[in-house]
This record gives sequence, C-alpha cells and structure tokens, in this order.
Amino acid sequence: MASWIHAITTFEPVALIILALLLVSLVQGLVKGASGSAKRLFFFVWDGVLMLLSFFAAWKTAALLSPVIAKLLSGVHPPEKEVGSLVQLWYTFVTSLSDFALFRYGVLMLLLYAVFRFAAARLASPIERWVDRLGGRRSSRMADHDMEDGRHLLPGGRLASRVIGGIIGAIHGAVRSFLLVAVLFVYSTLAPNGPFTEKIRSSDVYSEASAQLLEPVAGQLLADRGPVLTEAVGDELQRIIQRKYEIKDYAIPDNIAEAALSVTKDATTDEEKARALYRWVGTRIAYDWDKARNYEEHGIWKEQTPEDTFQSRLGVCIDVSRLYAVMARASGLEVRVVTGMGGTTASGFGPHAWNEVRIMGPEGNPIWVPLDATWAMSGDWFNPPGFETTHIPSV
Repeated sequence: MASWIHAITTFEPVALIILALLLVSLVQGLVKGASGSAKRLFFFVWDGVLMLLSFFAAWKTAALLSPVIAKLLSGVHPPEKEVGSLVQLWYTFVTSLSDFALFRYGVLMLLLYAVFRFAAARLASPIERWVDRLGGRRSSRMADHDMEDGRHLLPGGRLASRVIGGIIGAIHGAVRSFLLVAVLFVYSTLAPNGPFTEKIRSSDVYSEASAQLLEPVAGQLLADRGPVLTEAVGDELQRIIQRKYEIKDYAIPDNIAEAALSVTKDATTDEEKARALYRWVGTRIAYDWDKARNYEEHGIWKEQTPEDTFQSRLGVCIDVSRLYAVMARASGLEVRVVTGMGGTTASGFGPHAWNEVRIMGPEGNPIWVPLDATWAMSGDWFNPPGFETTHIPSV
C-alpha cells in the first residue's frame, strides 16, 4: 500500500495507468449495474466470468508448458555469421524464450490468454444469442414499460445491481492490469534500452505486480535449482566464488558510475538507493546459463569484470554481486560481496554469491541487510524474512 501511495503522489506513470484501468473498469461496472437493464448487466457479468476463467487457465497452462517450450528451444543458437536486424531480433526473442524462464512465462501467458479468450467467446456465443433473444421477446411484451429504463426495479434491487456491477468491474480492472504488467514485462525484457524501459523498471508498483503475477514460475524456478551453481562442481568453484574482489573492483568505470547515479538520483535515503540499485541490476542482468553449464559440464570458467557484466547484461551470481557492489559504492553506499551456499530444501544448495549493504536501521543505528539481485526476478530478495534459510554464508 505504501508503494502505491508513493507512486501515485509522485505521478509514477505505471501506477497511474494501472489506477486508471481499475477506476474506469469500476465505473463501467457501476454504470452497467445502475442502468436497470437485466440483460445489459448479465452480459457484463458474463464477460467478466469469461475473462477471469481465461486468465486463470492461461496462468496455469503457461506454467505447465514453460519447461516443454524451454526443452524444444534449447538447441536454437544465433548464427555465427552477420545477420540483418529482423533476423537478429528473431533470434533474440527465441533465445530469450529458451533461457529466460520468466520472460517465457510472460509471453506464454499473453498468447494463451488470447487463445482461451477467443475460444471462450466462440463456445459461449450460443448462450449469448439465446439470452439476447430472450431479452428481446421480454422487452416486446413489456412495451412502454421496458425493463431497460430500470423503473420496475425496487431500490434494493437497483442497489444489488450496482454492487454486482461494481464487483465485476473490479475483476475486469484487475485482469486488465495484470495483462498490462505482463506486456510491460515482455517489452522491457526484449528492449532493455528502449523508450520508457527505465520508467517501467523503476516503478515499485510494476516490481510488486510482476513478482505477484510471475510467482508460480518464480517458485518453480528455484525449486528446479534456479540460478544457483550445482553443488556437484566441488571445491574449486567454491574457491572461485570466494575470491576477494574488493581490490580488483576498486576502480569504478565511468559508464557504471553514471548509470548508478542515474538510477539513484531520486532516492533520498541509503535504503532507497540500495533498493533502486537492487531493482536495476536484478532486472537488467540475465542469468548466464551457458556460462554456468560450461563450467559444470566442461570445467571452463569465464572470468569477467563488472564492466563485462554491465556491457553484456549477462552473468552468474558472482558477476551480478560484483556489479551491484561497484554500483553501490559509486552511489556512496557501503557494501560487500558475500559468498556461501544458496538454494532451498526442496532443490538442494549450491555455491552462490549475494550482497550485504549498510543502511540506517529502524532505531537509527546502521545495520547490514542482505539482498540477492541474482534472484530478483523470482521474487523480492531485498532483506526478506527467512533470507538466512536460503543463503548460508561461508565461515
């Protein structure tokens, strides 16, 4: 709620658009309910039911199909020769579907919603025609006392009609808002440097809504090991992860410093700065599954600097953590890279890296809080409850 109030009072575009969708849908429902037309209200309610069922079916079906699509596309790789912009865009889309589980889920959900909505409309059309004919015959019998004018509704009936219309209108608005968030998610993933992407990604309301919308896949992503290097790779990888990068990353490249200052320019506290950077790094840097697999299967480790990660927008946990640390220091924050084991009881644990940042605590004293930007696309991993059960630091 606090993020909504802040977003609206600061005229955050995403929050204002979602609020407008909700309000327009609610007013639409109240108007339909107040019209006194039983037929008109029925069709509005009927449309809301079909919308809700289609959304729920798409939500669940996308989660089931996501791993199947990933397997089918796993062998697709961009051509090594130079290609045109359209072909390049196509391979970017396909490889993103293959490697990025949450992007794949968002695309599938939007496509499946359109399919289910179309199918529901076709299947329901006989019922709608029957109701329409029934309403027409009834109207002709009523003659000048047509129910469309609502004069035959008792006050209590009209109130109930408005309430029903308002509830269905709220459902319309919620579904439309979630679909908008999915569209914004797909767009900002495909065009990380595109127009409006910065505004979208910086929205607290968008971050919260996308986490809720993609929660089924987020949980499954971690349950299937997620962005954690497998424990089977042994002690050598642990030593690599545990390297100390404070000296190596001491110099902050100008482009990273400029980006960090731009991301935190509207933050007024250290916590707001830390959260803004967490969102930026967590939504801009995709997990480099090829790098992880290359080490796990062939023992080949690709060392990269924070600037490499910043430019390529790819990295594993240590790369993401190092970039976050450099950007945090550029913003005047005290930060450190933490190494250890990450995972869940269901998935098992593997070598992992994350960050801790020093901010002012609720009692006015500085405290260190943990965050995991590598896992940011699978939920809120900025100092959540139970963080210590999924992230075990090395002694």
